[in-house]
Amino acid sequence: MEETIIDIQLADIILDESIYPRKNIDHKRVHVFEENLRDGFSFDPIQVQACSDQDSAIQKIVYRVLDGAHRWTAFKNTGRVVIPAIVKTLDGADPLLYAAKQAIGPRQLTEAETRHTERRAFKKNPRLTSVEIGKAIGRARQTVDNYIADLRAVNQMGMDIKIFRMNRLGIPQDRIAERLCLARTSFQYHLPKMPVLANSANSDLHQGFTISQVAQKHGLTEPMVWSLALEGKDDQDRFREIGWGLRTWDQWNVALK
Repeated sequence: MEETIIDIQLADIILDESIYPRKNIDHKRVHVFEENLRDGFSFDPIQVQACSDQDSAIQKIVYRVLDGAHRWTAFKNTGRVVIPAIVKTLDGADPLLYAAKQAIGPRQLTEAETRHTERRAFKKNPRLTSVEIGKAIGRARQTVDNYIADLRAVNQMGMDIKIFRMNRLGIPQDRIAERLCLARTSFQYHLPKMPVLANSANSDLHQGFTISQVAQKHGLTEPMVWSLALEGKDDQDRFREIGWGLRTWDQWNVALK
């Protein structure tokens, strides 16, 4: 299907750094485009995506560059008013990865730019798989795994803690999975870690760490740690743990009666 090329006002096009895969603009390359423009050469249209202008007081549609940042800069520098462009509809595809894929050409992304782009894409959408990222950016799955291993570990730990908290609150597993938008297979992957989290926190408590220290270390709330510390104890032991005397409880009982 042939795509429609239209002229867009340069003033309506922006370079959104959040989806720009390169570290910066190559001004030497821009200069080459400028010289070619002055000599009457034409270029392939740039690719843009329509989006809302967040900096405008009124609702306004602008276009962010998906491919052709150097051509767009050259057009601006030579006083052009419009530039030929194709407006892309990505249909849910990640714009950063799409822009990175378009950069696979005469001047490919450096290894540092590739790594940075993959990490940015995963931070924005942790549901992206290594295969999806690698396919978009031209890298093997194993390479992507190496680039984002630490980010994935942090994300998995964060998900473990969310599930642990909701599980301790007695929320049914199917509702936890639904709230966290997890597939059943993904949810089952996290379940074996629940006892490990509890045992790790309890181990620190037994070693003399305070409730607040354990909560901070494991990313839990203090009431959640208290629930672990007091689990299985009778009332007297619970009062002793939280610094309450039986007399305090007796006074409360009298007041309630």
